[in-house]
Amino acid sequence: MTSAAVDLLDYDEVLAAFDPVMGLEVHVELGTATKMFCGCPTEFGADPNTQVCPVCIGLPGSLPVANAKAIESAIRIGLALNCSIRPSSVFARKNYFYPDQPKNYQISQYDEPIAYDGFLDVVLGDGTTWRVEIERAHMEEDTGKSLHIGGSTGRIHGASHSLLDYNRAGVPLVEIVTRPIEGAGERAPEVARAYVSALRDLLKSLDVSDVRMDQGSMRCDVNLSLKTKDATEFGTRTETKNVNSLKSVEVAVRYEMRRQAAILKAGGEIVQETRHFHETDGTTSAGRRKETAEDYRYFPEPDLPPVQPDSAWIEELRANLPELPWLRRARIQEDWGVSDEVMRDLVNVGAVDLIIATVDAGAAPEAARGWWVSFLAQQANSRGVELADLSITPAQVAEIIGLVDEGKLTTKLAQQVATAVLDGEGEPAQIVADRGLEVVRDDSALQKAVDDALAANPDIADKIRGGKVQAAGKIVGDVMKATRGQADPARVKELVIAACS
Repeated sequence: MTSAAVDLLDYDEVLAAFDPVMGLEVHVELGTATKMFCGCPTEFGADPNTQVCPVCIGLPGSLPVANAKAIESAIRIGLALNCSIRPSSVFARKNYFYPDQPKNYQISQYDEPIAYDGFLDVVLGDGTTWRVEIERAHMEEDTGKSLHIGGSTGRIHGASHSLLDYNRAGVPLVEIVTRPIEGAGERAPEVARAYVSALRDLLKSLDVSDVRMDQGSMRCDVNLSLKTKDATEFGTRTETKNVNSLKSVEVAVRYEMRRQAAILKAGGEIVQETRHFHETDGTTSAGRRKETAEDYRYFPEPDLPPVQPDSAWIEELRANLPELPWLRRARIQEDWGVSDEVMRDLVNVGAVDLIIATVDAGAAPEAARGWWVSFLAQQANSRGVELADLSITPAQVAEIIGLVDEGKLTTKLAQQVATAVLDGEGEPAQIVADRGLEVVRDDSALQKAVDDALAANPDIADKIRGGKVQAAGKIVGDVMKATRGQADPARVKELVIAACS
């Protein structure tokens, strides 16, 4: 389904008649070595059904045991979100049938989540702050994955058959649920994106997840409804499931506002349902009718005791929380000496933490900034990914910068190396060795290239001898071409001038 097949109301008309109400549910896969209730590994990308055991596929007689590291991560997340930590929280069985849920229930938390009543202050594009209230953060296990074969979209519609991969079943999750977000008006899409972006930064700083939205380790469900300007009650909501990029969160909110408004303006009714987001064109399509919490028949998990963290331990975790990303940015901004506008631009493109990490890995701040906001930003744009999702790490960028600083690479050669890293060819040093890219330091080899270039351009050589030093640029360019960019331009120029003296 595309937007061409759906009536959409102009955005200004939506805002004139309705107020949007949002609720954001973010699922975060925790970066633990093993699953939530068993010892199976959690490595991403393993062959299907190779990381399973009787516990995570729900065989009779198997007993779950809670992952202590996952509990610790959940508490740290709650504390960082300014939540209260419940002295005793319980697991529950969320009962529903779905092929990728082998037990026909999911172990989750219901009425007694481990963290509750928090908030996150997020900074919008113009520097204003918006407080998003957190209702709860609770622990649960992830489901498996249904793989639909034979269709063009990867969804069940049009597929010839489906396969099931249970590797993900049982991976530890924390679900972070906001309270209804009201009053955002035209900025609702921006607020949604800013919240998910800030939450991702926070979780990354806590080192509890790799927050790779492209791999599903962080997923956002967007609940949205509209109410008329004079209404006191919320409208019927839809839940757009598994939105997997910051840009898509913003696009999904805007699209649903326009779609729902068109239906309501025409006298129709909104169906309470889940919806699929389509990355290709930014539209949503109907999924299934949405249940209420009561439909899941929650009841306490009989095989797991309550989680009762010691209060002293909680305070120890609180005292050892890392510096909040936005506070660190303020400090870094002062250290770097950049303006508020420059810093805001760096934040908006998602470069700040990448630059900081590159500096921490040994690069100079100015060089790190230059790489991330110019060459690598261009690469992200051409590859259609977020800057943080590029297949290059800050440590690798710092290594490339170091090779330039040591004189082993020119800027152009360094860009070749970075491109090769992005293309999955390996580590920078190995790429330099394999391709023979290191700058030529042998003056005898350079001298021959200079002599050849001067001999091929006698008129240019005469100009240089006559005092027109700027003419040396042509000779330098020819030498760089002859050496495939592996010569040091400054050294080449010195040799050219010396040869013409």
